Amino acid sequence: MQIVDLKTFVVGNPWKNWVFVKLYTDSGLTGLGEATGGLSTKPGLGDVEELRRHVIGEDPCHPERVWQKLHKARFYGVTLGMSAVEQACWDILGKSLGAPIWQLWGGKHHDRLRCYANGWYKGPRTPADFAGRAVQMVERGYTALKFDPFGGAYQQIGKESEDLAVAIVAAVRAAVGPKVDLLIEAHDRFTVGTAIRVGRRLEEYQPMWLETPVRSYDLAGHIEVARALRIPVVLGEAFSEVRPFADLLAYRVIDIVQPEPQKLGPSRARQACAIAAAYTALVACHQAQSPFCTAMNAHIHASIPNFLIQENFDDSAEPWTWDVLAGVPRVEADGSLTVPDRPGWGVELNEEEAQKHPYSEVHFLRLFEEGWETRGQT
Repeated sequence: MQIVDLKTFVVGNPWKNWVFVKLYTDSGLTGLGEATGGLSTKPGLGDVEELRRHVIGEDPCHPERVWQKLHKARFYGVTLGMSAVEQACWDILGKSLGAPIWQLWGGKHHDRLRCYANGWYKGPRTPADFAGRAVQMVERGYTALKFDPFGGAYQQIGKESEDLAVAIVAAVRAAVGPKVDLLIEAHDRFTVGTAIRVGRRLEEYQPMWLETPVRSYDLAGHIEVARALRIPVVLGEAFSEVRPFADLLAYRVIDIVQPEPQKLGPSRARQACAIAAAYTALVACHQAQSPFCTAMNAHIHASIPNFLIQENFDDSAEPWTWDVLAGVPRVEADGSLTVPDRPGWGVELNEEEAQKHPYSEVHFLRLFEEGWETRGQT
């Protein structure tokens, strides 16, 4: 089997453009991958187009070999386009064998995956609004909610804004009760000292974790914050190589990590999961792209023993999303999803529907300064 064509599809979304990569083969099988780059779109498209000459003619039934070829072509670089091509190759391999991807990785450890909701808190930054929206998500079945209460703070946070952030967490905890897990997102924003101060104020509300309180590349800073708090500190979504997971976990202080499979590529994401297992750490893969990545993460999480919880934006997606993407597993009434068993990733892109939602400009600076809670999340 050979890859004979590669196409990209940009689907405009209110808070980021989704970038899909589709491979076509001489056998008629196609494979789907995603190269969504946060608030960056066109650089990723250019990257995929430049990879084309290295992809056409390759056998997609060897996904890791194809990725290694692209890795060398990028002088040992790692790009979203490379990952998308690898994802699409895995999809074709699974379809060619009539098997879901988790089966190719040794089978399932989990039939169902507990999920936490994200993307649900777009609206006013007030305790009442956060609490009301949180209750709505719990009524839909979610037993865990992630949110960023910090508005547009960067490095420091003013006293009034800090008090408001704490009040938001308190209001959500009071509204949903003690059995729902709260996951607090800090979006890489604080200095070490500020993160420790804010984290200590949040401890009484028993959050499940505090996520990326300082810049992701500052491993030592995260360790200092984690040692100072009585709640778990988590990170890992920004790592583009597997080595930082070993460096981080070697401190034996942090024991939950968040690989980003779309950035690392599926195979290296599973390597990060194995590194975590070696340190008796748990995995909650990051996912803030299209629902395609919900399915991809479900296959990864199902195939590893140290899965903790899965991120999910899908119940806050635009209604037309489900015309564009078919086959995505949806969160059910108990707050979990069933691992898909269709061949490949089990997801198909409707090209005609995708074209109805073209590229749109997203103003990242406005998102950051006004706060993700007002317009969307990353």
